[in-house]
Amino acid sequence: MEAQRGQVLLVVILVMVTALTIGLSVATRTITNTRTSQEAESSEKAFSAAEAGIEQSLTNGRPVTGNFPNRSSYQTTVTTVSGIEFPLNNGVPVFKDDAHDIWLSTYPTYANPWSGTLTLYWGQSNDSCSPSESTNTMAALEIVVMSGTTVNPRITRYAVDPCSQRSLSNSFEFISPGGGTVNGKSYAYRRTIAVSSGLFVRIIPLYAPVTLGVRGCDGSGSGCSALPSQGTIIEAVGTADNTQHKLISFRWYPKLPTELFPYTFFAPQ
Repeated sequence: MEAQRGQVLLVVILVMVTALTIGLSVATRTITNTRTSQEAESSEKAFSAAEAGIEQSLTNGRPVTGNFPNRSSYQTTVTTVSGIEFPLNNGVPVFKDDAHDIWLSTYPTYANPWSGTLTLYWGQSNDSCSPSESTNTMAALEIVVMSGTTVNPRITRYAVDPCSQRSLSNSFEFISPGGGTVNGKSYAYRRTIAVSSGLFVRIIPLYAPVTLGVRGCDGSGSGCSALPSQGTIIEAVGTADNTQHKLISFRWYPKLPTELFPYTFFAPQ
């Protein structure tokens, strides 16, 4: 009888352990699913709050903060892009045959034309020059400088190419390696241009997309002069519970019409 009682007790204990294990597993999964759902909901709230902050700052052009009844909030900062040096297009590559404008005067009145030494930077040391469009990663640049006055503007064009083989056939100015850094980012090539009473510059990458930087200095970094405002960067942080989302909106001034640039080598699509 005592042996039977021991066996029954052992079976009861095994059943209890099994039931407890199953119960803990179900409870753990339920808690995990609940937490995942809550985190997903908080993430959506934070993202929506950040979007609302971006929209508010785009509307009024200044930093804003706000709170919502669903316990989410947002805070934005607005930074003007100007100064001695900065990346163009917020560091995002400019598409091949597209265009990017640098304002050398006050937008949109063309007041206070800029004079000084402008250095453009582009490309990376591992870029490859290839006759095949699918494998070529080395960009040439068409640079159009408009200077003078709105009544009597002057257009000066430069065509530069770091690919020696290509420059023999397209008659572009060959650019040897020897770039520099802009805001800590390294570039393989540069072209320095002396500007007098500049209104704006248009840069068109040819043969390949490329990241671009600009400095209001010569190649050695001397003779620097701050460039005018190019637009704003709006950074919004949305918060909900312990979750945050950050959104960045970069707003350059609108592109100038292509009709202002007759006889371009390549016009934007």
